[in-house]
Amino acid sequence: MKKISVLIPTYNEEENVIPLSEEIINIFNNQLNNYEYEIVFIDNYSNDNTRLNIIKLCKENKNIKAIFNAKNFGWVKSPYYGMLQMSGDCVIVMCADFQDPPKMIVDFVREWEKGYKIVIGIKNKSRENPIMYFIRSMYYKLIKNISEIEHIEQFTGFGLYDKEFINILKDLDEQYPYLRGIVAELGY
Repeated sequence: MKKISVLIPTYNEEENVIPLSEEIINIFNNQLNNYEYEIVFIDNYSNDNTRLNIIKLCKENKNIKAIFNAKNFGWVKSPYYGMLQMSGDCVIVMCADFQDPPKMIVDFVREWEKGYKIVIGIKNKSRENPIMYFIRSMYYKLIKNISEIEHIEQFTGFGLYDKEFINILKDLDEQYPYLRGIVAELGY
């Protein structure tokens, strides 16, 4: 039976970790029940009750695990490190604040089973402030125009990554990898 790892980076997400884990568990119990799963929270040194809530979840469900950082390593390094620790046949990375819809897990797995090594989620709309969304869109366009590396607009890292790709990341010697650029550069 294939195993799917779901990695959820957290920082002060005390209100989200429990309902998010419940939703993901429901998806695996009802729609993806032919897979083993693990949910791994990597906490970036939260200063609210996030860690306590994650500890509670770990005690209640053997499929839920935690990595607690000794300091805040930032929004790039922490999830990257977490990806390298996963034990599944693939890793799904998603935000803890529900900006990445958990229901997409089923779609990602379906595409992965067709043979795709990476399946990513790209935002085509957002509930955030329209001005911020516009600014972010302009940023992506600017980076795409000035960079030598192909850049995927509105891609935040939300997606499924096959173990083969994770093994490539393990072989890289990068302290601060640019995941979006790696995905595009390797042609996945």
